Amino acid sequence: MFAVSSQPIKLTPIEYFAWEEQQLCRHEYINGEVYAMSGGTQNHSRIGLKFGALLDSHLSNGNCRVFNADCRVKIVETNDYTYPDVSVSCDRRDKTTTQYITYPCLIVEVLSDSTEGYDRGNKFFRYRQNPQLQDYVLVSSQEIAIDLYRKTENGRWEIINYRAGDIVELQSVNLSFPIEQVYRGIDFSEVSVEPTTPEQ
Repeated sequence: MFAVSSQPIKLTPIEYFAWEEQQLCRHEYINGEVYAMSGGTQNHSRIGLKFGALLDSHLSNGNCRVFNADCRVKIVETNDYTYPDVSVSCDRRDKTTTQYITYPCLIVEVLSDSTEGYDRGNKFFRYRQNPQLQDYVLVSSQEIAIDLYRKTENGRWEIINYRAGDIVELQSVNLSFPIEQVYRGIDFSEVSVEPTTPEQ
């Protein structure tokens, strides 16, 4: 989803939590400033939902928990908070906080034209500060395509590109699935139309 700066005055984390409770939409919090998260397309929403449901079904009997786009992720050793489309935490420390998690092992972002550069760049840089993160998954909403950033045993990140017909392997949660599973029922021929402002 696209983030737009909406609060010129810097807030403390406590002020941010109190302020956002009064807002109608979600806001990421970076360096004391808040950024409104705009709505995504139907495909964006449905793909995120399908991915979350797939993970939740796989992990339902274990200690890991799956979160949707309403759950904040705190960036380790900062006071920054983001809203990924899907996240998974298996860390006991995340059971002690109610407004966010800090140690996800898996993060999923569904891409759009307006966010792809940020998701691959600065946002991924922030997420990498978390030593527990093992898989960072970028899912296209315009074609059958998933790019997986996986942390290797020596701490480096490698990228694996999955396309139609491939089996996606998420080592962080021990899950393999056909890539088409998260795209079932998605129509890429639909034309995205920007909403217009009614005439006064």
